[in-house]
Amino acid sequence: MNLHFEELTGTDGARIGIASLDAEKSLNALSLPMINALRDQLDAWAKEPQIVCVLLRGNGAKAFCAGGEVRSLVEACRAHPGEVPPLAAHFFAAEYRLDFNLHTYPKPLICWGHGYVLGGGMGLLQGASIRIVTPSSRLAMPEIGIGLYPDVGASWFLSRLPGKLGLFLGLTGAQMNGRDAIDLDLADRFLRDDQQHELLEGLLQLNWQEQTAMQLNSLLKALQQEAIAQLPEAQWLPRREQIDELLDVSDVRCAWKAISALRDHPDLLLSRAAKTMTEGSPLTAHLVWEQIDRARHLSLAQVFQMEYTMSLNCCRHPEFSEGVRARLIDKDQKPHWHWPDINNVPEAAVEAHFHKVWEGRHPLADLSEY
Repeated sequence: MNLHFEELTGTDGARIGIASLDAEKSLNALSLPMINALRDQLDAWAKEPQIVCVLLRGNGAKAFCAGGEVRSLVEACRAHPGEVPPLAAHFFAAEYRLDFNLHTYPKPLICWGHGYVLGGGMGLLQGASIRIVTPSSRLAMPEIGIGLYPDVGASWFLSRLPGKLGLFLGLTGAQMNGRDAIDLDLADRFLRDDQQHELLEGLLQLNWQEQTAMQLNSLLKALQQEAIAQLPEAQWLPRREQIDELLDVSDVRCAWKAISALRDHPDLLLSRAAKTMTEGSPLTAHLVWEQIDRARHLSLAQVFQMEYTMSLNCCRHPEFSEGVRARLIDKDQKPHWHWPDINNVPEAAVEAHFHKVWEGRHPLADLSEY
C-alpha cells in the first residue's frame, strides 16, 4: 500500500494519529490506492473522539511527496487517445477530494513538508492547518515540464501570492526553500529536520482538554525558536519587485517573451527559472495564465471543480503524455511538443480545457455543499 498508519497515546489518554507516506523509491509519489487509503483513514480519525490531532509525513530523507504517480496515468491516456481514460477520471476526483478534505479537516492537521514537496505533495501540504517546512524543503509546482499545469488547488494558492509571484512560479516551476514558503504564506512553521521526534513528544504531553490552540501554538513557537538559526536566505520575496515589473504585461505570449529574455541573466535563480520555462510546454503556459486569472474570484470548491475539468482535458491532449514520456519514462529530456511555439497555441485549444467532458452533474459538485 505504501502507507503506514499508527496512533500514539498521550499523558491524558488523547491519541495522535500519524499517517506516513511510505514509497521512498518513488519519493512518496501518490498512487490512486494511496490517495483512497489516506482519505479513508483521515475520515475515520475525524469521527474518532479520542483522536485529537493528526500528523501527515513522508518516510525517507529526500522527500515528503514529489507529486502524483503519473506514469500509469499516461499509459492509460495512450490506450485511450483523444479520450478521458477511466483511471484519470477516478484519480483526479479522488486526489482533489482528498486535498479539499484536508483544507476542511475538523481537527488540527500537521503536515511535515521536508525535502521535495512537489505537485501533489504541495496539494497535501497546503491543505493542512499547520504546514511545517525544514532546511531541506524544496517546494515547487513543476508541471510546465510535463505538459500538465499546476493543479491540486494551485489555482487557489498561486493566485493569492503577492504580486506576480504566483504567475512566475507557475510558469517556471521554480523551487522555493523553507524561508520562501514562510515569506509567501505557503508554510506556518520552520523546524529543523531532526525535530520531528521532539514535536511528537511535545504533542503527547499537551493537555488536549483545555486551551488546546494556545498550548499547541506555544509548543510550535518554542521549537521554531530552536530552529531559526538554520533558516535559509530568502530567494523570491527580494525579487518580487523585479518579477512584478517583468510580468506587468497584457498576455501570456508577452510573459513568455519577458521570462525567456532572462536565460542569460547573471542572477542564476532567474536564468534557471527561464531555462525551465522555455524547455517546458507552451500550452501549459497558456493554461497557467488562464487558471490564475480565473481563480481570483473562485471559492476553494470551485477551484477544484475547475481543475478537475482541466485535468481530464489534459489527458485528452497529447502534451501531457509527451511530457511524461520525455521526463519520466524515456528520460531523454527532449519532449516534442505539439505546439512548440507559444504564439501558435490556438485560443480554441486553451478554451477547450475549461469545458466539461462528462454528462450531467459535475463529479465534484458536492464539494460546494461544505
